[in-house]
Order: sequence, then C-alpha cells, then structure tokens
Amino acid sequence: MKLLDGMVKKVLGNGLKVFILPMKNYNKTIAVYSTKYGSLDSEFILPGSEEKIKVPEGIAHFLEHKMFDMEYGNAFDKFSELGAESNAFTSYNNTTYYFSTTSNFYESLKVLLDFVETPYFTEESVEKEKGIITQELKMYEDDPDWQVYLNLLKSLYHAFPVRIDIGGTVESIQRINTELLYKCYNTFYHPSNMVLFIIGPVDAKEVLEFVEKHEEKRNLKSQKEIKRIYPDEPKTVFQKEIKIRHSVAQPLLLLGFKDVDTGYDGEKLLKKDIIIGILLEIMFGKSSETYERLYEAGLIDDRFGFSFEAYKDYGFCTIGGNTRDPEKLANEIIKNINSFKTKGISREDFEIIKRKFKGDFIQSLNSLDFIAHSFISYYHRGIDMFDFPLALEELSFDEVVNYIESFFDEDRMSISMVLPKG
Repeated sequence: MKLLDGMVKKVLGNGLKVFILPMKNYNKTIAVYSTKYGSLDSEFILPGSEEKIKVPEGIAHFLEHKMFDMEYGNAFDKFSELGAESNAFTSYNNTTYYFSTTSNFYESLKVLLDFVETPYFTEESVEKEKGIITQELKMYEDDPDWQVYLNLLKSLYHAFPVRIDIGGTVESIQRINTELLYKCYNTFYHPSNMVLFIIGPVDAKEVLEFVEKHEEKRNLKSQKEIKRIYPDEPKTVFQKEIKIRHSVAQPLLLLGFKDVDTGYDGEKLLKKDIIIGILLEIMFGKSSETYERLYEAGLIDDRFGFSFEAYKDYGFCTIGGNTRDPEKLANEIIKNINSFKTKGISREDFEIIKRKFKGDFIQSLNSLDFIAHSFISYYHRGIDMFDFPLALEELSFDEVVNYIESFFDEDRMSISMVLPKG
C-alpha cells in the first residue's frame, strides 16, 4: 500500500523489533511498546532451560500495574509534565504501554523506554498493589457486562486459561511477590519478545537512531523464543448454559461458538478472521433482515452486537446484548444461523460486505490511534495489518460459504445469561 512507502522496520541486535511509520500531515505522534506476554502465560519454560515455571494467575496484569513505579516516583507524572497522555493494558496475549503527544516527543519516548525497561519493585509497594488490584477485581464482579462475557468463556472452555479473569483472582494475586515479578519481567520483557511501533510526523531515520543508541546501552543479546505451556483443551464445551442473578434492570444474553480450528497464525489466521467477520455481518449486522426484525420485535436494542476473537491457540465468537427475553433471543439467534446453514448466503450480500469492510478499513486509516493499536494487535498474531485489503480482495465466495457449517456447530455453542435479581 502507498501508506507503507515510508515505513522503517528493523530488528535490533538485542532482538527488539522496531517499526516507524511517518505520517507528515498529522500533529500527534503515538509510540506503543508491547511485550508478547498476557494473562494466558502463567506456565512457561525459560529460553535455554528445561525447567517448567508456573506462576499465579493475574501476574502479567499485576506486572503492568507495577511497571510505572520508578525510583524517582511514577512514570505517569513524567508524561504529564511533558504534556503527553499515557496508558497501558494487559490482554490475554500481550501487555502494551503507550503515549501520545503533540510536543516533547523524544523526551516522552525516553520516558517510555526507560520505565518499561527498568523494573523497580519493593515488598512494600507490591503488598500495597494487592489491595488496589483486589478492589479492581471486585469492581469487575459488579460489572454485569464483564460477568456475562467471562461466564461465557468459562462455559466454552474446560481448562484453557482464557476462561480465567485477566486480573487473576483475589486468592491468586496474594501469592505474587517481588521474586516472581522479577522472574516474569526478565523472561517476557526481554527485547526479543517485544515490539516498538511509532507513528506520526517524525523523521523515521532520526527516530531509529535514537532508539538504537538507547538500546545499545542495555548491552543485551537476542534470545530464543519462550516456550509457553497450555493445558490440553477438549473440543467440546465445558457446559451448554450458565445463568446468574445480578443487579440489572434488563437481562443480558451472550451466545458463543468455540473455534477448534486452531494452531496457526499469520495469513491463514487473518483469512479466518475476515471470513467469520463477514458471516456474522451478513447474519446479524445492522443492515441485515434479522437485525431489523429482532429490533422491531423489541428483542434487541443498539447494544446488540457480535465479535470474533481469532488467535493461534484459541478462538471464539460472541453474539448478543441486552434483551427483555433472553430465552427467546437465544432461540432466534440459533434459528437464524440454522436458516443460513440451510439456504446459504447470497453472493450479492458477500460482495456488499466485502466492500463495506474495505471502506471501513480505509476510513479507519485516518486514525493514528487505530493504526497504532491495530498494528500491535495483528503483530502479536503474526499478521501485518496492511495485508488486510489484499486478503479481503482475494477471498472467494466459496471459502466463506464453507465456514458456515463447520464453525457454527451447536455442539460447540454455549449460552451465558445475566438475569435480574428477585
């Protein structure tokens, strides 16, 4: 793509992957520093070792909280002094730190590199953090949207750690200490396991020189890939349905299908991601007959939606939202999917949704935030986000049709409901 004309890429001597994309007609610059280390990685083998290490659930998220601590204080305050906005998040697969700024870019970049590369944990601050994260976990227990989602994953999966809250549990975080934090940091925050992406009105060559000089001072060598250990996961679902009572004015329903076609990433994963997205859009998108019918019947509102999470080791789709009658909505969703299995999708709908996806993608490229965060998300799945238009273009009607029967298998479906108390 023309957008990529000025992209600079380099793997540094210590293994860090650096991508710099100059965008001259913008005022803001965004830098994203990410490690391929998420909540799933609680059992692993260190590079060059045979020893299996198991750490408490939630430690990746705990580590993210503690990384902003520096001997001088808090990195957040440094960003604020420079006029930059910063934040971080932990997902199932990665932990990501970032800032955006319209001024003081190099000073902000130095703060980002310094704090992510300088672990500073004390027993006192770790104990204090346990209280903070406990409150955060309890807050999520009170969030019905999170509960209906997490319960669906607990129903779809028997053992795979995607069924565990990213933050762990109140019990698991009590077992975290400074020794474990340093062990996880030294394993997963090695530059060989990390990527730096910068986008904005910058001189790519100059920025690369700045990063290279900074990284040379660390005197680290590239290391082999970390072996991650996951439990065996049956192809069946753990349970077909779960219902809980919560303080909600209206019930919530989430229906999901477990993807058992896993074990690969890259272009093949991108293709599957697009295919399931197209099918969901045709069957339940806002321009579909089904959406209009369910909306007119008062079974759904604007919060109805769907998604597909496609990763190398797991995948699932979700469909649902708030509804006055979750049982009836679940039946309507299943009936609609079965109808498409019988009659198929039309070639016309397929072409319309392809054009829509292409248009949405091109429009999204106006947003530096979209590019920065999508690039990182795709990168950790072995995908170049800028391959999306070509993969979409090359997708055939038959390839999409073949997925309806195989993916939307009722034997691999679970339903999660949150119902009002009383």
